Amino acid sequence: MPRSVNHVASRARRKKILKETRGNFLSRKNVWTVAKNTYEKGLTYAYRDRKTKKRNFRALWITRINAAARQHGLNYSQFMGKLAAQNVGLNRKVLADLAMNNPQAFEAIVNSVK
Repeated sequence: MPRSVNHVASRARRKKILKETRGNFLSRKNVWTVAKNTYEKGLTYAYRDRKTKKRNFRALWITRINAAARQHGLNYSQFMGKLAAQNVGLNRKVLADLAMNNPQAFEAIVNSVK
């Protein structure tokens, strides 16, 4: 009895990965083994950098809040401490957005906690 290999499924599996690596440079897009390694490495980077993105944005928000708070005579640490003491429920993302796009509202928040 001949060996059954189901070439349709294995070709589809390879085509799926080659489609994902389209646009890569040189053999990374069309040589199966290189493309497979590229694809798997890309998934690893994607998983890792979803975590890194959260850290980067938090650092950006803190920098923006600090810069805006210093314009009103407080540093970041003092400002966040006073917010926590008065139970103001605004997170860093919202505070940074207010500091950038609505300075009057941010100034009102600073004045309310001083």
